[in-house]
Amino acid sequence: MHRRLLLGYSVEHRPIGAQELGDPTAGIRVLVVGCIHGNERAGISVARRLETTSAPQGVDLWVIDDLNPDGAAADTRQNAHRVDLNRNFPYGWLAAGRPGDQQYPGPRPLSEPEARIAYRLVLRLRPQITIYFHQPLGLVDESGGDPRVERRFAALSGLPLLRLTRYPGSAVGWQNHRLPHTTAFVVELPSSNHTSPSAARLARAVLTLAGEQPSREGRSTRPPRR
Repeated sequence: MHRRLLLGYSVEHRPIGAQELGDPTAGIRVLVVGCIHGNERAGISVARRLETTSAPQGVDLWVIDDLNPDGAAADTRQNAHRVDLNRNFPYGWLAAGRPGDQQYPGPRPLSEPEARIAYRLVLRLRPQITIYFHQPLGLVDESGGDPRVERRFAALSGLPLLRLTRYPGSAVGWQNHRLPHTTAFVVELPSSNHTSPSAARLARAVLTLAGEQPSREGRSTRPPRR
């Protein structure tokens, strides 16, 4: 099954949608976000490649190709309010700086519509795996979830596994804290000036990883409605 859903709108009223692929009643749910920083767009091509595929049997795959369309249009890290969306999530959020600063976290947690869209979807789906694509470091980050999952994706993608600094208010930090026993992690793609795994290889890595996950025994296969 392929289903396109409108999740909401950005600050400048650009639509933010998600593609659902697979069986909505499946025991494994996986979420992929192609872009959260508007000037780090390489992951969009991976997300769009996934949208043309089929999910593995037993997997409900959700793909947001671009969570920050205003930043992507302006070629800025931040959204149209000049907020770093990846510092706007509730866990560990810290007030700092001012609008336009590289990592300005916003005036309060979840102040930005784009962050609220991701927040609501994650709590609705409770995905076992969530992957956020970034640039330009060319690695898979040990982001605080299950290191075996992160290590496996690194092997499948051909990117090294390293641990980056954990920042306050990040999407993966919030998600791994709020949903223990799930894994949200960052994949940093290289800059356009360096050799990068192809979108096709990265998409295959996502599908392979998703297909390898065991369904949780004793758990409802339907995501809770919120």
